[in-house]
Amino acid sequence: MSIWIWLILAVVFLITEAATVTMVSLWFAVGSLAALVVALLGGSWGLQIGIALAVSAVLLACLRPMVRKHFTPKLTKTNVDAIVGSQGYVTVDIDNVAATGKVKLGAMEWTARSATGAPISAGTLVQVARIEGVKAFVSPVEVKSAV
Repeated sequence: MSIWIWLILAVVFLITEAATVTMVSLWFAVGSLAALVVALLGGSWGLQIGIALAVSAVLLACLRPMVRKHFTPKLTKTNVDAIVGSQGYVTVDIDNVAATGKVKLGAMEWTARSATGAPISAGTLVQVARIEGVKAFVSPVEVKSAV
C-alpha cells in the first residue's frame, strides 16, 4: 500500500512543479521516489518517511540554489533602464522654472530637468536620477580632486 502512496505523491509533486516552476516541489518528488525505493526493499513506514524528508531537505538545501542560478534569466538593462545612473554633460542650462535644459547622454541628447530643482549650468557633469516620459531628471556629480 505504501508503494502506491509514494508513487502518487511523486506524481503530485511533479505536476505541482510543472504548474508552478518554483523549484521546490521537484525535490519532494525525488524524496518520494527515494521513499518508494525503501518501500520496495521492505523498509518500515517510519524509515520511508525519514528517507523522504531527509532526501527532500538535503536536495532542497544543496541543489535548489545552484539550479535557480542556472535557470533564472539574467536581466540586462535596456533602453531607458540603462540610462538611469549614467552620466553626461549639460548642453543647455537646466532651469525647472523656465522649463529649459538638455543633457548629452552617450550619443543622445535628452530634455532634462534638475532632480533637486536647483538650476544647473551648461558643461556640468550630471548623473541621471530617473526618467519620466521623455525627460531625464539629473543631479550634478561632485568631481573629486586628486589631492
